[in-house]
Amino acid sequence: GYTRDTSFLAMVVDIVQELKQQNSDLVYVCDPVMGDKWNGEGSMYVPKDLLPVYRDKVVPVADIITPNQFEAELLTGRKIHTEKEALEVMDMLHAMGPETVVITSSDLQAPLGNDYLIALGSHRKTTADGTKMTQRIRVESPKVDAVFVGTGDLFAAMLLAWTHKHPNNLKVACEKTVSAMQHVLQRTIKSAKAQAGEGNKPNSAQLELRMVQSKKDIENPEIIVKATVL
Repeated sequence: GYTRDTSFLAMVVDIVQELKQQNSDLVYVCDPVMGDKWNGEGSMYVPKDLLPVYRDKVVPVADIITPNQFEAELLTGRKIHTEKEALEVMDMLHAMGPETVVITSSDLQAPLGNDYLIALGSHRKTTADGTKMTQRIRVESPKVDAVFVGTGDLFAAMLLAWTHKHPNNLKVACEKTVSAMQHVLQRTIKSAKAQAGEGNKPNSAQLELRMVQSKKDIENPEIIVKATVL
């Protein structure tokens, strides 16, 4: 999640390592919040000295990471222009430690068109005989024309829950995660527009995520977004 302090990040690493010593089945999800792209240009909105701490200390102890495209590029030092390059970047991120990598949003061209946003996921596990298996998926979800706060937190929490329920099926876990997100966002935007009134743009308070109202969709989302196995 979001922090601006390197010592806080270092403390998180210490805590995760200590907890994993006590419980080897513990799953740590890291959303390496560092920056994003606006109009194709990426910029960091945290101090630059957080990058090496994320890259060298935090990501190696994480089981699941959920960077956006810009953050994945920062962590690996590689730019992504194509889906093939995105898969290579995810392999580099796997090599740092995490078994599951989901690039939550990208500026790649979606096969379904410009109104869709591409997310990519990769799950790597070692089978009993020592061979490595990798499952990769692409999810295209409809863009929602609004700025929300907390979507990254919700995504990470949902992904943790659904990968726990479907540990060997990243496709289903991501479909349920992204479908639940869509239900929450659509309910939020509909409610915000009603509050703002005809012709008015909703403000940030009106766009607060309708989490409580979406309890059923979070617990058991109707699948409205399908993932493609790559």
